[in-house]
Amino acid sequence: MASSENVLEWPQKDKRRFLHAVYRVGDLDRTIKFYTECFGMKLLRKRDVPEEKYANAFLGFGPEDTNFAVELTYNYGVDKYDIGTGFGHFAIATEDITKLVETVRASGGKVAREPGPVKGGTTVIAFVEDPDGYKFEIIQRGPTPEPLCQVMLRVGDLERSIQFYQKACGMKLLRKKDVPDYKYTIAMMGYADEHETTVLELTYNYGVTEYTKGNAYAQVAISTEDVYKSAEVVDIVTKELGGKITRQPGPIPGLNTKITSFLDPDGWKTGLWRPFFVLRSCQTLLSENFWCGPVPLTRHTLIMVLVCSYALGNT
Repeated sequence: MASSENVLEWPQKDKRRFLHAVYRVGDLDRTIKFYTECFGMKLLRKRDVPEEKYANAFLGFGPEDTNFAVELTYNYGVDKYDIGTGFGHFAIATEDITKLVETVRASGGKVAREPGPVKGGTTVIAFVEDPDGYKFEIIQRGPTPEPLCQVMLRVGDLERSIQFYQKACGMKLLRKKDVPDYKYTIAMMGYADEHETTVLELTYNYGVTEYTKGNAYAQVAISTEDVYKSAEVVDIVTKELGGKITRQPGPIPGLNTKITSFLDPDGWKTGLWRPFFVLRSCQTLLSENFWCGPVPLTRHTLIMVLVCSYALGNT
């Protein structure tokens, strides 16, 4: 049996990235319209599940297999949610902050903060709210492959949270900044440069150790190549730092996806997913290249068969 020290090395070896954030909205079509017209997001997919009385939609700035997305959930008959005091905001990077803010204003959206330098810094930002009251920080930034660039959550013990996400999720501490004049400290956590990918922004406000969660924001999802190894790590880390596993690792019925989920020491939920789109891509490759007629046996096709067979066999 592997020692706990060896088990804890897994997140650093795993291939991880932020997949999507899940939260609830009161009018799905209204929110889709706002995000596509004001933010410039694309509707990636949408489904209605009447037997379970909910519908959801995925939106983002690029395909799900390369970019971060938001998963909006609408529960039949529920038109309002409590966002709570702990959830902070999402962030969108743009080359023209004034244009985006004016588009939001012209569409009837709320501008909570006009464009200007961030407190204690020089980066130009603004804050707007969507129809459900979720805040979006708008950041003036040059071209980026991932405009949907942050999820901000407030925590009661920043050092503990940094350790938790490093150990349980394999994240790196990309940047930490203390702003004593405004009595807060932030830590940017993620898997690559914050100007190139989505990051988790953890915020500690001096003297505040607890926040309300509400029932609006649900979780963030992160990719993993092995949910079982990942859950083993999380189990060890939660016993040390707090939190708990809320879903044991295993498949989701009806999908080629495996998942485990857990709460951090502040009660924020994270899901670790073996993404279905990787498996779907392999299935598509096989069906398009092999089952539709004879294909010459070349080194390329042989490698493709072996890679896809491995992926499909380990779902």
